[in-house]
Amino acid sequence: MTPVTGFIKPNKTFILGVAGGSGSGKTYFAQALKDALGDDATIVYQDNFYIDQSHRFDHDGGAVNFDHPDSLELSLLAKCLGELRQGQGTRIPRYDFKTHRRESEELYVAPTAVVIVDGILIFHPEFLRAQFDEMVFFDPPEELRFERRLERDVNERGRTPEGVRAQFMKQVKPMHDQFVGPSKAFADVVVRDLGDYHEHFEAYRDRLMRLARR
Repeated sequence: MTPVTGFIKPNKTFILGVAGGSGSGKTYFAQALKDALGDDATIVYQDNFYIDQSHRFDHDGGAVNFDHPDSLELSLLAKCLGELRQGQGTRIPRYDFKTHRRESEELYVAPTAVVIVDGILIFHPEFLRAQFDEMVFFDPPEELRFERRLERDVNERGRTPEGVRAQFMKQVKPMHDQFVGPSKAFADVVVRDLGDYHEHFEAYRDRLMRLARR
């Protein structure tokens, strides 16, 4: 796929949406861009905007559907992005994945030349899509996404392989098929494999670095 080469609008915050299913590689891409841009870029994570799930969460997560749009306060995310676009600082929630509550202390985010937004459902609602200057969607095969999620949840979150597999089949896959996957139709760029990944990463890195230096 040919990289996007259009001219970025100057003199305002550029907001890049990076979406895709769980384990798609979107977070790696977003963090790599942030590392390349340094202090000129900020990442805002969809995961900060989960509503309180403490009353429904069980030890292995099966009672909470984190992949449904109703589990998130996406209207608040849109509001925060609108403030950053106007050159204003904003405050976003902190979500504790151990207690599944929002923490009392919010996170202050200062405006930067580039804001990268990472999340599986950020292209689903039209009011949120309107905040993005460009949208990139990561769409690798389902088998690869599951393998990555299994490794992450077992090694980093203390989940059991059985619990991860059950959650994937009962919640992650159905929600991906219903909400996440169809939202790639709105993306400016769809990344499907490693060849696409490196091509688009280099293109966005170079473009965004030029923007940040204006």
